[in-house]
Amino acid sequence: MIARLVACSVLVTALLGEEPALRWIQPSSEQLEVDGLPWFRENGGELIRLPAKLKDTYRKPVWELAQSPSGGRIHFRTNSTALAIRLEYPEPPGMKNMHAFGQTGVDLYADGVYRGTAIDDRDAKPGAMQEHTYYRDQPRTDREITLYLPLYIPVKVIAIGLDAEARVERARPYALKLPLVFYGTSITQGGCASRSGMSYQAILGRMLNADFVNLGFSGNGLGEPELARTVAEVDASCFVLDFAQNNPTVESLAQAYGPFIQTIRSKHQETPILVITPIYSAREAWSRDARLEGMRELIRKVAAERIAAGDRHLEILEGTDLIGPSRGDGLVDGTHPNDLGFHWMAEGLASRLSKVLGLRLER
Repeated sequence: MIARLVACSVLVTALLGEEPALRWIQPSSEQLEVDGLPWFRENGGELIRLPAKLKDTYRKPVWELAQSPSGGRIHFRTNSTALAIRLEYPEPPGMKNMHAFGQTGVDLYADGVYRGTAIDDRDAKPGAMQEHTYYRDQPRTDREITLYLPLYIPVKVIAIGLDAEARVERARPYALKLPLVFYGTSITQGGCASRSGMSYQAILGRMLNADFVNLGFSGNGLGEPELARTVAEVDASCFVLDFAQNNPTVESLAQAYGPFIQTIRSKHQETPILVITPIYSAREAWSRDARLEGMRELIRKVAAERIAAGDRHLEILEGTDLIGPSRGDGLVDGTHPNDLGFHWMAEGLASRLSKVLGLRLER
């Protein structure tokens, strides 16, 4: 009798042209895994990249940038025939050098393959919920789901929608128990990827099957002590430091760089630290950039001195080996990588990190 009633209900729904109701699950549910936001639970389920308890210790622009959940992912396994998301944005997208998909999008990857993007719209405002359906009426088969959160705008993920009969399980484990932790500038935060799944950390994470934490702060990757202490608070498989260009001078970088590394090393004596010198800038095609060259030389000097003093877990990677003078097509505005540039960066980092951490490349 029950089976007949269910079949009848499905038939009536089909005849009326109505879509079956979805079951909505909040991100804070134990059924879902939120990765890349180490303080997610501590922050009461808010999608913030820094610990709220330390808000008053950060400069205002850093705290504001931390509201954008770059690197945050919702990760799970399901056999759902449908998948949707409900979102709330504070405002419409408005960046000049970055597409709305990159600024505001929530990318869906199923089994490691891109499937679609939910984005902010022109009428976005606090309290206005938006609903996006990624797919419906698909075969009931297990899929590994990753939802990459926006790079450059705050968002509230109200709920994830699945069909009523869907099974939800934990996603497959990462190849490393601890995440890769990145600290840096706008390039680290994700500028200017076309969408959230195309930041270099996202691409790298898929290549290595690795979790990651993005602590890049656009225009504000200065290496100040409070950020060094916060980065060091995270247990990591490797720390990747890519901050330099936001410092106004080589001298200001010199004041921050060595102490930043020392703060991390004091809490993580044997964790690998990879430091990256600035990538190529298009303005270097016309004349020598003394500031960038000085910063590269400074980073080399600091790293060399620490290695000579016995730091066996510190390595340097030249940014120009990732994006150099022959790879200007990988830049959007002469400074920030586009998707091609980020792919080049991910490839170079994957090659180095796979050796440092003993990982196998996924693809």
